[in-house]
Amino acid sequence: MKSIIAILVMALSFSVQAEISVVVNPANANPVSADDLNRLFLGRATSFADGSKATPLNMAEGQAARDQFDNKVLNRSSAQLKAYWSKLVFTGKGTPPKELADDAAVKAAVAADTMAIGYISSSSVDGSVKVVATF
Repeated sequence: MKSIIAILVMALSFSVQAEISVVVNPANANPVSADDLNRLFLGRATSFADGSKATPLNMAEGQAARDQFDNKVLNRSSAQLKAYWSKLVFTGKGTPPKELADDAAVKAAVAADTMAIGYISSSSVDGSVKVVATF
């Protein structure tokens, strides 16, 4: 009986994922689509819709929000993204987004920089950042 309960608890914990919110500085009025996110976080674009420079910020590898963003938004696994960026860095054709340790670090960086765009757990959102998308 204990093993059945343990299996059910594990199954439920895998199916329940917290939402993530893509956030920008409150002064940033640019709309951001899923396609924009894909281009910005894969190094295919460097600016927002109005032409202002964009600074994408990633969570550190291994963070649940990073895995969820990679899978849901970029439609790639962490391993695929690592290979993608390794190739671009090696050939001199790109630099991956800066990595920050956790929600608090991303939120602080976005709040301090009108050009920054990042993602955090939706439960961490407060008035210091503006949500432009939720996944």
